[in-house]
Amino acid sequence: MQTVPDHKQWRAFDYEKPSVQLKKYATDAATHGQPATSVLECAWAKIPSQPTKEQKQAYSEQITTLLQQHQAAMLAHYYVEPELQDLALASGGMVGDSLEMARFGARHPAQTLLVAGVKFMGETASILSPEKTILMPDMQATCSLDLGCPADEFTAFCNQYPERTVVVYANTSAEVKARADWVVTSSIAIEIVSFLHAQGKKIIWGPDRHLGEYIQNLTGADMVLWQGSCMVHNEFKGQELALMKARYPHAKVLVHPESPAAVVALADVVGSTSQLLQAAINDTADTFIVATDQGILHEMTKQAPAKTFLAAPTAGNGATCKSCAFCPWMAMNGLESCIDALNHQEQHRVQLPAALSQQASLSIRRMLEFSSAWREFQAFSSTSNTLNILSDQFIPWIRQHDHFASLLNC
Repeated sequence: MQTVPDHKQWRAFDYEKPSVQLKKYATDAATHGQPATSVLECAWAKIPSQPTKEQKQAYSEQITTLLQQHQAAMLAHYYVEPELQDLALASGGMVGDSLEMARFGARHPAQTLLVAGVKFMGETASILSPEKTILMPDMQATCSLDLGCPADEFTAFCNQYPERTVVVYANTSAEVKARADWVVTSSIAIEIVSFLHAQGKKIIWGPDRHLGEYIQNLTGADMVLWQGSCMVHNEFKGQELALMKARYPHAKVLVHPESPAAVVALADVVGSTSQLLQAAINDTADTFIVATDQGILHEMTKQAPAKTFLAAPTAGNGATCKSCAFCPWMAMNGLESCIDALNHQEQHRVQLPAALSQQASLSIRRMLEFSSAWREFQAFSSTSNTLNILSDQFIPWIRQHDHFASLLNC
């Protein structure tokens, strides 16, 4: 197995001082409602230094003991540090994308959940399990999509189109989710938008414009898009990816749909984090170029050790680094901060007003209910064409199942 490049090699430089490329991105992004340079610099400055191998072992053992003492479960996103992913699995928790984390946390019997990820993931866990204690290693770990979609501005945007159904990506605040009719993740967004489009509904989409455009082009839905973007995926370049494809002509290209259209156009597989992982495992190709956060390369390597994974380039020859696809907020999660979260829970606890949590839960639970209906229908249906069966078969099927009928009234 070969992973190129090793993000540990370039990270030491970038973590000490934000690169010129990062500063330029943040400055440009600020003019489009994205986080300002100072916010990004703060995130990069807070990333913990890499512990030694001995320290990692000692910290991991201490966290495992604390999880047992507090009868807690650890949930880790694919984009956090490898040692956190491994620890979550070894301690009986889970590693997954945001939808998988939401499902796992809601059904797990543990009354305390340690969420290694970013703010909206901790909020989602709290919304779905208000009776549980939800802890985060770093309460300031957020997301550029969340920061770039302030609730008051998004509400004003929605109010301009009162006849439209509001669909928001999971990478948003609890306040934005409370304004929405539906929450989606990238693993279920196409199906939900197709479902709404089949009913003739017009949509407001937020906040990621690239994902919104991808879904709009695929489904033909009438969508008004909030102009946000992910600071990681927005940096992938079509021209650079084309050059890399030329160097590795037999490689399959895996792309997350938060990426620009020029990058998506070069993909062999477009999908959510989990969908890209499954493609890496199941596809017969032995080499893959991966255009998403480099954190996923750890799990890809574990699941397919005989294959080669190449990180897609994010910048041209004049930039500080050729492949810096690594979220600084995800990287703020560390072993020591996990220990601190379990030892000082009140300082790391996600707490939302009850009314806000209850309102936001409606759009999230609607997504989970749809996901359950879709899985149940897929087990029944032999057709694999998603867009056709949503209009021709799925909606009539829902009408025949009373426990899912409420989905047609949203």
